[in-house]
Amino acid sequence: MTSIPPPFAVPAASRFVLAGTIVTDGQTVPDALLAVENGRIAYAGPRAEFAADGSEFADVETTVLPIGSHILPGLVDIHCHGGNGGDFPGGEETSARKAIDFLHRSGTTTLLASMVTASREELLRGVELFSRLTDEGLLAGIHLEGPFLSHARCGAQNPAYLLDPDLELVTDLLAAANGHLATMTYAPELPGAAELVDLLTSHGVIPSLGHTDSDDATSAESLAAARTRLAAAGSDGTSQVPTVTHLFNGMPPLHHRSPGPVAACLRLAAAGQAVVELIADGTHLAPETVNTVFGLVGPANIALVTDSMAAAGLSDGNYMLGPSPVTVTNGVATLDATGSIAGGTATLLDVVRRTVQTGVPLADAVLSATAVPAGVLGLSDEVGGLRRGLRADAVVVHGDLQLAGVLRQGEWLPEFAR
Repeated sequence: MTSIPPPFAVPAASRFVLAGTIVTDGQTVPDALLAVENGRIAYAGPRAEFAADGSEFADVETTVLPIGSHILPGLVDIHCHGGNGGDFPGGEETSARKAIDFLHRSGTTTLLASMVTASREELLRGVELFSRLTDEGLLAGIHLEGPFLSHARCGAQNPAYLLDPDLELVTDLLAAANGHLATMTYAPELPGAAELVDLLTSHGVIPSLGHTDSDDATSAESLAAARTRLAAAGSDGTSQVPTVTHLFNGMPPLHHRSPGPVAACLRLAAAGQAVVELIADGTHLAPETVNTVFGLVGPANIALVTDSMAAAGLSDGNYMLGPSPVTVTNGVATLDATGSIAGGTATLLDVVRRTVQTGVPLADAVLSATAVPAGVLGLSDEVGGLRRGLRADAVVVHGDLQLAGVLRQGEWLPEFAR
């Protein structure tokens, strides 16, 4: 065996074994091994149990990670708009590829391309582009954040393009997506929202309640209806659940005499009937809020997301969120026109780190950034964990969750293939 000090030197072969502490599926496994072959996980578990399952790796030298290192599943982000200067809402291919490459190398090995409210033509152009990039295996699908959102809670969305649900437009977007539209954010109080939920779920699209000014009853009824529709659509005996787009952000605050959507979303999430997104980047939510939600609904009902935009991974300055100018100051992105927070600048690994800093156990934070969003997408048999047969996606971290290596589809990404 070889023990390699930082910086982590990844194995050059396509068939290899790593030794270290594995964090997956809500558990931490010390003195564990991860064996990879042909882009798949051949073994992940305690070293003591490897002898029986790993005889075919008897001739493979094991790389021992430095003390304090952890092996995590590849992270899964179901809500991000770009990074490293690349932008998804703009619908431009070179920019989108730049963002995807950066996000993969940052440890987010599975992601949706999130768009924002825009004109019909811009939405269709973006959906067609991201459908092709999904076919290439670079994305897991598309997230449409709008245009069927509340004017009162539009945040950084362009109010000029906000609409009541238009089923003809949705039908055109579904056709352009070619089966790759994964989730859509909507406000349940808008006329036609119930019919929108019916149409989305009939095509396997997850409705995501958000950017809403609705009351508790309307939110609860809509989430329950979406849950019922998704359950009925589950052909293999399993079903997905609706999500909530960045809980607390883009909705009225919880009030003891007017609980609004926050109370309904927390209640349904605690019952396992919905998954709530949290942007736990230190800007969108107070650390105490993040810790409280984990305690109330549990990590299995939370998806950590970034809502990242083009400035993620870069310094302060001027950027674009689709057609809207954004200024980043001290890492906080705000819309020039209104001062509203305009997405995040953290990577998903940053979000995991900051979640742990609130007091959430590492295994819980990792679960909410891997297995839970993978389940939302219906990809639990492919990504989101370190188990035999899954795609060999992994993130190696050391110290305070500092990135040391990224494995995607069994290949070390170039920045880490030293």
